[in-house]
Amino acid sequence: MRKPNTRMIRINDELARELANIIRTEVKDPRIKSMTSVLRVETTADLKYCKAFISVLGNDEDKQSVMAGLKNASGFIRHLLAERVNLRNTPELIFKLDDSVEYAIRMDKLIKEVSSGSSDSDDE
Repeated sequence: MRKPNTRMIRINDELARELANIIRTEVKDPRIKSMTSVLRVETTADLKYCKAFISVLGNDEDKQSVMAGLKNASGFIRHLLAERVNLRNTPELIFKLDDSVEYAIRMDKLIKEVSSGSSDSDDE
């Protein structure tokens, strides 16, 4: 995979910002909760496809529900993106669930447990 150039980085940042605004303010699907955030966006060089990595706080059922709601609203979201972002072609949106935030929280908790457990054994 090629390293993204400055233009692609700017396009990805702008798409991520607008996508987050649209999901937060415009999409009225009850399946899409307020604890949904856009972590990053990766657009292909020809601007045909755009992978949006979405983080959802909640259980697995909530995550699947939000992803189904986003997939269902992708045409509406793409239309709003076309109005707000000045691109010749508006990319087709592909939503991917990203669990990296929850993974980081879990790892941080485990590290804290291990470090607090080792400090207790040092006192003995």
